[in-house]
Amino acid sequence: MKQLALLLSAFVAIIGAIGFIHPEALIGIARHFETPAGLYAAAGLRILGAVVVVAGFVTPFFGPERARAIVDWLSSQGPFVMRAWAGFALALGCFLVWALLPKSSVA
Repeated sequence: MKQLALLLSAFVAIIGAIGFIHPEALIGIARHFETPAGLYAAAGLRILGAVVVVAGFVTPFFGPERARAIVDWLSSQGPFVMRAWAGFALALGCFLVWALLPKSSVA
């Protein structure tokens, strides 16, 4: 289970790094989730986190129009806002990876 958490944490860090370096690429990834099938896929991914379970169940009820509006709004905010969100994801992912890595006991 710890390996799965480590893998998911690394995934969050990688997505954050992509968004921080190239915000437009992150918008491109988000655009894949604007379809009904994409929203169901996003819901499935979100179920992986206990805190995000509720968001996962709500996601399909957004509808493609609402998802498109959110992505359009985010992309209209410019690269600074995208980099801020992506930087947060990168920091969170890196922290989680660090927290999950085995610690050496140095006495």
